[in-house]
Amino acid sequence: MPVPLSPSDLSSLAATLRAAGCVFAEDEAGLIAATAAHPADIAAMAARRAAGHPLEHVLGWAEFAGLRITVDPGVFVPRRRTEFLIDRAVALAPDPAVVVDLCCGSGALGAALAAALDRVELHAADVEPAAVRCARRNVGDRGRVYEGDLFAPLPGALRGRVDVLLANVPYVPTGDVALLPAEARVHEPLVALDGGGDGLDVLRRVAAEAPRWLAPGGSLLVETSERQAEAAAGVLADSGLMTRVDSCEERYATVLTGTLPAPRARTA
Repeated sequence: MPVPLSPSDLSSLAATLRAAGCVFAEDEAGLIAATAAHPADIAAMAARRAAGHPLEHVLGWAEFAGLRITVDPGVFVPRRRTEFLIDRAVALAPDPAVVVDLCCGSGALGAALAAALDRVELHAADVEPAAVRCARRNVGDRGRVYEGDLFAPLPGALRGRVDVLLANVPYVPTGDVALLPAEARVHEPLVALDGGGDGLDVLRRVAAEAPRWLAPGGSLLVETSERQAEAAAGVLADSGLMTRVDSCEERYATVLTGTLPAPRARTA
C-alpha cells in the first residue's frame, strides 16, 4: 500500500527533488510516495533520485502503452515516444501474428504489442543479462525471451515466419553519447545507446539479416532520429525492403518500416 504523507511532508519531498533539479518535482514526489512500501523507502528513493538516477529506476517501473513495465537498475528505460512504434506495429500486424522483439531491453515493446493484439506468438531477445531477466518478468507467459546477440539466440524455426520484427536498436552516434543526459549516460547500458560512428551500425546488422527471418509481406520496424531517417531508410532499402518513414510531432518520434515484398503471383 502507498505510504500516506501529509501535505506538508509531500511538499517537503517535492522541494528536495526540485532543489536537485527535477523539473516535475511535484509529480515525482507523488509517484515516489505512491510507490514506496515503507516511510524509510521514501527517503532512500528521494536520495537516489536527487543523486541523478532515472525516476523509473527509482520507482522500479515505467508506464508504457498503458502498461506498468518493470525496469530494474541498469536496464534501458522505455521512452514514451516509442509508443508511436507500437501504434505503427499494431496497424500492420496480421491476426494471428508472429512477433519478434530484438534489443528488447525491459521487454516493453513486445509486451505492449502482445497486449494490443488478439493472437500473438511472441519472441524477444537481448544481449544484456539484466535486461533479459527484466523482460522475462514483463513478458511473462505471453512469449519467450532469449539471451544473445540480435538474431543469434532465436529458434531457427522462426526463419521466414516473422510478421512483425520490432528492433529498437541503439542509434546514438558514438561521438554524441557524451552529450546525452547523465540519467541515460551514467545509468543505462552503453550497448543500448551507442549505435556506432554514424549511429546506424546495429541497424545495418539487423537489416542485413531481416529478409531471412521475415515472412513474405512481413515488416521490420525501427525507431530513429529525424536527422538519420534518410540514411537509415537507405540501409533498409539496400537489404531489399520496401521502406516507409512515419513521424509523430506530438511524440517527437520517427519510425521506419521496411517490408519484405511478397512473391509475385505467376501468370498463365
